[in-house]
Amino acid sequence: MKSDSIAVDVPAESSSAIKGKAPLLGLARDHTASGSYKRGLSIFDFLLRLAAIVAALAAAATMGTSDETLPFFTQFLQFEASYDDLPTFQFFVIAIAIVAAYLVLSLPLSVVTIVRPIAVAPRLLLLVLDTAALALDTAAASAAAAIVYLAHNGNTNTNWLPICQQFGDFCQKTSGAVVSAFASVTFLAILVVISGVSLKRP
Repeated sequence: MKSDSIAVDVPAESSSAIKGKAPLLGLARDHTASGSYKRGLSIFDFLLRLAAIVAALAAAATMGTSDETLPFFTQFLQFEASYDDLPTFQFFVIAIAIVAAYLVLSLPLSVVTIVRPIAVAPRLLLLVLDTAALALDTAAASAAAAIVYLAHNGNTNTNWLPICQQFGDFCQKTSGAVVSAFASVTFLAILVVISGVSLKRP
């Protein structure tokens, strides 16, 4: 009596199928490495925003409180120098205050990029807004720096005399404000670079 044997053929996976599955593990590892890399960039981004906020607030506060009065012969006749005497310094205070406010409002979005490092939309939004803030900050700092230079050195071609020999405290405060503004410009420029790099990396 013959026993009927039933043979079940199990097709072996071809080498091409095995090769097709192998990259999935590699992609998973690359995805994790990319996420940790972007999370590190996001933490650095958050710290830079804090530093830029401090620099911008220091610049706006220093310029906004720059005021000096010099008595001339009598107490009724005085010379006064204040930031609101010059439209450029007024623009500086307003623009830097706007930049500082934006940086404060951008902190929650920066936290989102830390929690979700792979998300593209928050990084893209931060990149666009940071670029606009950088342009405004640079314009304000550059314009104020030009006026501070004239206050220190004057211009003989237009008979503009330097006033810093008389208004030393005023010039010192405005110079400090410009230095702080350029510090915030540097921080913003680094933020733009970080956002661009994190968007490009797969």
